[in-house]
Amino acid sequence: MSKADTLSPEQARERAAYLRDEINRHNHLYYVLDQPEIPDAEYDRLMRELQALETRFPELRTPDSPTCRVGSAPLKDFQEVRHVVPMLSLSNVFSEQELADFNRRVEERLGHGGVVYAAEPKFDGLAISLVYEDGVMVRAATRGDGVRGEDVTPNARTIPTVPLKLQGQRWPALLEVRGEVIMSHDGFEALNRQQREHGKKEFVNPRNAAAGSLRQLDSSITAERPLEVYYYGVGEVSPGWLADTHMERLQQLREWGFRINAHVRKVTGLRGCLGYYNEMLDLRDSLPYDIDGVVYKVDSVAEQETLGFISRAPRWAVAHKFPAQEEMTVVEAIDVQVGRTGKLTPVARLRPVFVGGVTVTNATLHNQDEVERKDVRVGDTVIVRRAGDVIPEIVSVVKSRRPKGLQRFRMPERCPVCGARVERIEGEADARCTAGLSCPAQRREAIKHFASRKAMDIEGLGDKLVDALVEKGLVETPADLYELTHEQLAGMPRMGDKSADNLLRALEKSKHTTLARFIYALGIREVGEATARQLALHFDSLESIMTASIDELQEVEDVGPVVAGHIVNFFREERNREVIGRLIEQGVRWEDAAPRQGKQPLAGNTYVITGTLSSMNRNEARDRLQALGAKVTSSVSKKTTAVICGENPGSKYDKARDLGIEILDEQAFLSLIGER
Repeated sequence: MSKADTLSPEQARERAAYLRDEINRHNHLYYVLDQPEIPDAEYDRLMRELQALETRFPELRTPDSPTCRVGSAPLKDFQEVRHVVPMLSLSNVFSEQELADFNRRVEERLGHGGVVYAAEPKFDGLAISLVYEDGVMVRAATRGDGVRGEDVTPNARTIPTVPLKLQGQRWPALLEVRGEVIMSHDGFEALNRQQREHGKKEFVNPRNAAAGSLRQLDSSITAERPLEVYYYGVGEVSPGWLADTHMERLQQLREWGFRINAHVRKVTGLRGCLGYYNEMLDLRDSLPYDIDGVVYKVDSVAEQETLGFISRAPRWAVAHKFPAQEEMTVVEAIDVQVGRTGKLTPVARLRPVFVGGVTVTNATLHNQDEVERKDVRVGDTVIVRRAGDVIPEIVSVVKSRRPKGLQRFRMPERCPVCGARVERIEGEADARCTAGLSCPAQRREAIKHFASRKAMDIEGLGDKLVDALVEKGLVETPADLYELTHEQLAGMPRMGDKSADNLLRALEKSKHTTLARFIYALGIREVGEATARQLALHFDSLESIMTASIDELQEVEDVGPVVAGHIVNFFREERNREVIGRLIEQGVRWEDAAPRQGKQPLAGNTYVITGTLSSMNRNEARDRLQALGAKVTSSVSKKTTAVICGENPGSKYDKARDLGIEILDEQAFLSLIGER
């Protein structure tokens, strides 16, 4: 039962009035001021609640209801443009069942099944209309409220992906093309970096940045912004010039010089739509721009005309929204964690919220500067974002919901774990505990990092066991792990003889590693997995790395003076050299790689690994490929050189076959890396 079903007519009238005002306010913030206050998921909930009320009580639907219009009125600073063919928005579906209902309605109205759809990514940007007369662009306008938009012609002319003159031939005398103005992730980061350097306010997200950039009164500012356009349809067109299907029309637009997204394609029926949705959901986090769903359009233009429109959307198209990557919740506390290098990191403890497919309870705040920049306080309502495997972060604070009297957060002057002095070196953003390995938190985190899957990969040495071993004084450095006895391990909580034996075997197995993994496992400040791999490839041995100068280290790809300084200082410490010596004495070993000379044999190639390999695990396979210069990714695309398949491969095998990408079995893979 929905909330609308529980309200009396009078309560429904009051609630509808509130929702109309609230949605109109957020429309104004989002479309006109480019200052969104709530995430899309919250806006969708408000809209759907109002729709439910108006469905149950039709008399509540008023001419000014947000359900009867697309957006908001244009700014008065721009000249008004009326769209001859209204720029309507699309209805949304959020589940397989809602999509199935849409497909059923289409089939029933058309009188046949197996409907062919054009499937497209749904960009998170700003809609634009471009009008061409005799092949020359004469006007550009925003969507506005769908009927009236804003004339942004001077600004549109500055965007490289807006054709000023059509290419090819046989284009209509009058052609209106519609697309989405976006800003890529790289462009967004570059713009915000520039904003910071000039002491200006940063943009919240790429959509906000694109909208603000397109709607500048000074077009020279727009010209400096990294805007792009993808095109997805037409509006007003001279009769008789366009093809009979949507996909063929997109091909015509491409021939005339418009950029069409590479992921647009035809699908058939409900199954085809769902397959496309799942594919784009998998690709979402690897795309260079934001999408928040996919769009299905009946491909036949004649069938589109048969289906027609409802008041605010076409019956022949629908947007299938992805799970929200942003949600609202409340900050219940801000704790401070101490990492393996002594860095103090404030962490927001959140009221649990489902976002990006998981329940999120924590979000990193990085450092004091970040807390101050976003002005996050305990008790605040905040927007939380989670994309793929990225650590959840607080995007912004909803200031209008802040209770009075909330106190600003301040980083502690003493380590919350050991009580040692906290220092912040001038020019650095991070505050650090000064106790080093005498701080239990740093000791624990250093050992957890050493044992982690991408480092020494010691199976069975979990966080709780590390905490217990450090607390009992059995382990102070990574070298102590290899001196643990069966009796010591079996006596630990929840261990026993079998678990102790398994861990000892895992410790013994971990001794045979690679130089790259060993360097990464040492936990040198700012030396991540990729940098460790580059160091191992550049030098011929650990000794060469340990004795390298700052200048020599900077010859390694991606190693600058700061990282080089961290490496030199780490190996200069006698305690660190002592631990490394003990580890080697205990049997930790690897095969020294020859110095890298010339081009590596697999440089420029990209591989994907799927299924179970019998000769090695997938991490080891990845290491072997990367050591030969290859790139290893988690998703299959047209840029993939080959897919390596073990037993029981997943959907990546099917996708590789569909795309015609080479598939290597395990024997072919071993031949590729020079093993038999």
